[in-house]
Amino acid sequence: LFTSNMDRHHYETFEKFGNETFIIHLDNGRGFGKYSHDELSILVPLNQCCRIRKSTYLRLQLLAKEEYKLSLLMKESLLKDKVAPILYQPHLEAMDRRLRIVLKAVSDCIEKDGYDNVVENDFNTDVNTVTTER
Repeated sequence: LFTSNMDRHHYETFEKFGNETFIIHLDNGRGFGKYSHDELSILVPLNQCCRIRKSTYLRLQLLAKEEYKLSLLMKESLLKDKVAPILYQPHLEAMDRRLRIVLKAVSDCIEKDGYDNVVENDFNTDVNTVTTER
């Protein structure tokens, strides 16, 4: 949702040489979409399932705080790029706005279903811990 671009792919493959394929990461040139349009359909899975990992939820809440603001951290991380500026201020501000939209969706889920039914505690180290001998 932060990029507001539904045309994101993990990777593409180049198969020109038969079995000698390799991964190519592509960007269509509008990776962050239009800053003035929030693609809310991206939220459908969250709205339908109303589930989020606690670690993700806490990180999103942190990025919404003024001292760790997502747009400021993103801007700072891109400053040293050779083709800076990568994102213009309206795109950075859109990321903050979209973060608030995500947090509102989670808040609505919590209000409807309760915190424990929405936020999955992924900090419990005792769960799924398996040791094997080799």
